[in-house]
Amino acid sequence: MSRNAKIAVGGAAVGLLLLIWLPWWAALLIVVGIPAAAYLTLDPAQRRRLRRVTRKELGR
Repeated sequence: MSRNAKIAVGGAAVGLLLLIWLPWWAALLIVVGIPAAAYLTLDPAQRRRLRRVTRKELGR
């Protein structure tokens, strides 16, 4: 299994556990908020590089 697949499976497992222990809106806030906060902590050069790599991997 690739590294990205392991991360996706782990994220899905954490999301399911959060849905069990917390109300759905709190779990959604955590699942969406953490990646958004991580993106906002990047400086503008890192954000541009991340967008460029993402588009390149999509075949654009």
